[in-house]
Amino acid sequence: MSEILEVHEIDLDKKALEVANRVKSSPEIQKLATQLDIRNAQSIMSFGQETAVEISKFSDRILSSISNSSVEDSGKMLQQLNSIMSKFDPKDFIDEKQGLLSKIFNKVKNDINKLLAKYQTMDKEISKVYVEIKQYEGEINKTNLMLEEMFEKNLIYYENLEKYIQAGYIILDNMKSNVIPQLEQKAAAGQQIDSINLQNALQALEMVDQRVQDLEMAKMVSLQTAPQIKLIQRGNYNLLRKIGSAFVITIPVFKSGLIQAIAIKRQKIQAEAMKALDEKTNEMLLRNAQNIASNSVDIARLTSGSSIKVETLEKTFETIMKGIEETKQIEVENRQNREDGRKRLLELQNKLEKSNN
Repeated sequence: MSEILEVHEIDLDKKALEVANRVKSSPEIQKLATQLDIRNAQSIMSFGQETAVEISKFSDRILSSISNSSVEDSGKMLQQLNSIMSKFDPKDFIDEKQGLLSKIFNKVKNDINKLLAKYQTMDKEISKVYVEIKQYEGEINKTNLMLEEMFEKNLIYYENLEKYIQAGYIILDNMKSNVIPQLEQKAAAGQQIDSINLQNALQALEMVDQRVQDLEMAKMVSLQTAPQIKLIQRGNYNLLRKIGSAFVITIPVFKSGLIQAIAIKRQKIQAEAMKALDEKTNEMLLRNAQNIASNSVDIARLTSGSSIKVETLEKTFETIMKGIEETKQIEVENRQNREDGRKRLLELQNKLEKSNN
């Protein structure tokens, strides 16, 4: 099986605290704060907008990956495999008592041909599904690698938003502590221009505060996106493990067992036929009766043992069938998780878009 990444639980509070502590000591904060022109409304409205827009696009990518993933077609593959495996009949490999010599020779060829035809067809069908299973496994791995990349990028977006937010708070604090009080003192002198400047500053303060709140909302969308990505990954990995244990390993064993069981049954039937023929020959050739009988016994002993037991075939069959049912259940749960994630991301994205408007 292809190497896969491990999915770990995400502690959102811990992650948020780590980012906040790291960002507060970043020299970029002061630089971002000085870049904002509080006298320019467009500068305020566009503060941190690029990162917020990236979050929105990022959510669209995740939703698209959920909606367009080919793993949704796996149900048909499982139904196909279930239909193939239902053809297996342990009775086909149980020895039946043969009667007269004529029955043996008349039925041996037909019985063997039917058995071979049935399980050769089954073998081809299983091989075809096995290839599809491997492709499906590769698709899940590819999807999870993409989700892991998305997860890492999402953390970068989150940290960038935190930088803009902290810079915004620095700007707000400066305006409340320095800019506004100074303008209030000037406006107290009664000059109209000073009053206008004060009103403009108060309006800018409100706009900056609202912009910081919008960025906080975008940051929350980013933060809640992280566990959604991990939830989707976890469901995919559960499918991978079930495929690996129940199908990728068990199916080749089952196929190998079928081939050996058919070969052994064929040899045994032929040995029985030879034994019956020898017994009839003994009646006509009394002088060679003892030698022929001894040879017949040796052949029968040689071919009577089976390296593959019917019980082994039944057990591998049951393992595959159980795997099919468990994988169906996991797939249903995974589909529900993806749907819940999609709805949640849509809700968060709508909130983000409303806040930006």
